[in-house]
Amino acid sequence: MQESPSLQPLLDDDELERLDDFLDSERVDADALDIISAHGFLVALAVAPRDIPSATWIGELFHGEPDFSNDTERDEILGLLERLKHNAIDALEHGHLPEMPFELELEGLAPGNTPVGDWCAGFMEGVFLDESAWFQSDEESTATLLLPFMALSGLFDDEPDMIELVKDSIQAERLVQQLPELVLDLYLHFRVPPEAPKPIPRKKRPAGRDGRQRR
Repeated sequence: MQESPSLQPLLDDDELERLDDFLDSERVDADALDIISAHGFLVALAVAPRDIPSATWIGELFHGEPDFSNDTERDEILGLLERLKHNAIDALEHGHLPEMPFELELEGLAPGNTPVGDWCAGFMEGVFLDESAWFQSDEESTATLLLPFMALSGLFDDEPDMIELVKDSIQAERLVQQLPELVLDLYLHFRVPPEAPKPIPRKKRPAGRDGRQRR
């Protein structure tokens, strides 16, 4: 019997708390991602089919340059963000699931009003950063795998298909529970090429000229 993939934390509690305090401070732009959204954003970058330059995603995450107190703090905060991203890559590469920084449940609330929705919105921000790369090959499969993230993010609540997907609370909770596995599925989708069809063996012809049996 095959073991289920294990959950792996991407940073320890103290490191997440340090990032949370900084991202929640007045030294970052009001539109910067919070710790939950930033976690989803960086996991998306770990999954992404091609690497994004640090300067690009850092600017997007913070919506500009934060007011770091000194170079030491700058190195500390950016180092934690880089480690979260690289730990996600390492976990997925070894078949582990990323541990979410929240409980995997909606508690009867609309997804967009929960940490689940915030995390999925951050994940989608990571997708939007290089959207063409995500969909340039096998667009249909990618769209199918991303559908739960989109529906739970609350970013597409004006689209009937998305509303339909999460309007049933039991189905919505099921999607939430699947998020870590869907992240791994997306990672494998981009990194494990589909198996080439096996060649059909040629039928052996009977011995003898023109396939006729010799007497």
